[in-house]
Amino acid sequence: MSYDVIVIGSGPGGYVAAIRAAQLGFKTAVIEKAELGGVCLNWGCIPTKALLKSASVFKYLKSAGDYGIKVNGDMQIDFEAVVKRSRDVAGSMSKGISFLMKKNKIDVIVGIAHLMPEKKISVTDGQGQQKIYEGKHIIIATGARAKELDNIKPDGKHIISYRKAMTLDKQPESMIVVGSGAIGTEFAYFYHTIGTKVTLVEYLPQIVPFEDEEISKQLERSFKKSGMKVKTAAAVTAVKIENNKCQATIQSKKGEETLEADVVLSAVGVTPNIENIRLEEVGINTENGFIVTDNFYKTNVDGYFAIGDVVKGPALAHVASAEGIICVENMAGKNPEPLDYSNIPSCTYCFPEVASVGMTEKAAIEAGYDVKVGKFPFTASGKATAAGHKEGFIKVIFDAKYGEWLGAHFIGDNVTEMIAEAVVARKLETTGHEIIKSVHPHPTLSESIMEAVAAAYGEVIHI
Repeated sequence: MSYDVIVIGSGPGGYVAAIRAAQLGFKTAVIEKAELGGVCLNWGCIPTKALLKSASVFKYLKSAGDYGIKVNGDMQIDFEAVVKRSRDVAGSMSKGISFLMKKNKIDVIVGIAHLMPEKKISVTDGQGQQKIYEGKHIIIATGARAKELDNIKPDGKHIISYRKAMTLDKQPESMIVVGSGAIGTEFAYFYHTIGTKVTLVEYLPQIVPFEDEEISKQLERSFKKSGMKVKTAAAVTAVKIENNKCQATIQSKKGEETLEADVVLSAVGVTPNIENIRLEEVGINTENGFIVTDNFYKTNVDGYFAIGDVVKGPALAHVASAEGIICVENMAGKNPEPLDYSNIPSCTYCFPEVASVGMTEKAAIEAGYDVKVGKFPFTASGKATAAGHKEGFIKVIFDAKYGEWLGAHFIGDNVTEMIAEAVVARKLETTGHEIIKSVHPHPTLSESIMEAVAAAYGEVIHI
């Protein structure tokens, strides 16, 4: 059977590319070996947010007295029910993707795909039967999986990756989380909040290491204040299993120490899924484990494209979706703009939440900019005070010479819902004074953005 567009993988890159292709009139198919929606909907973005919501509700109930509410009786975490809710949420979202496939008349082909020359793909189903499909355009969107370190190899019981962390049979009493990127930080927060004793270990000098330094320091203070143990500039060099416990050897500037825990969660990033799809048979170029493409995601072989985690760039769902849309719109002759990777928002859904876009203050100074920096603390926000969430602040960075908004870095309650203002403003080349003169509603958390911008220009009112 032949198609205009065949997409391999149905994650946020693949299914979005397929839907946009169908909207543009292409006869489209998606090949998926597992659940529709890929890792994000089934084992990543969505189910982790469901877990985090359960943790958030538990935290709220524990602090109900602070809001003048009496809660009688002991509160307990039903870990099995928390996990089940998370899986139900993921299942619901996957069914939603199935509906979208049918709505847009996209054929879903279940099986394992292998690339072939001349724009053909062989697909092997669960019964071992093989069929050949042909497409004018083939998009590789096979995503990524958890990266494994040689000295911390997951065994699925004592040493686990993020996937197993979502479906443990019982809540561990103690856990060591290795890596403080978004995945590690979110799981560390989740398990710590529901009562597991957590130690978060980061190899680099600060947690959430790619965030602005002040943001990282604030998050570390918040975590330590809540009772979580945090170790930075530290490496887990070995893990031994003794008496059904993990004995983790940790090396830092202070020397070597051994920590004991029920479970070690390895959250040291992801690696692209490019093996075993037979790129070499087609002659598609790779570099450092990524498929090489141009600005519109064309590979070096005519008719073959790649998007999402298999190409260079942030391994984020919204990046993959944007790449998929640009890829198929270019196929259709729509002349889309290439993606601006300098204006990609990043979000971490712990508490306090972290959200950012653009340059950190350090990066801006190193790039030679004379910067104006504005900060507004949530302690000065009426909405944050009323909500009982005064931790954190808004930080903005502008070029002093031309007024370009170089970066925005937020930490606090619900800031992941606020970062889009900075993304849009940067896209539109909005100046600081245009933000200041744009009336923000009061009382809101979002008005703190305006206040931080005003602080950069010496016009702040409420601090």
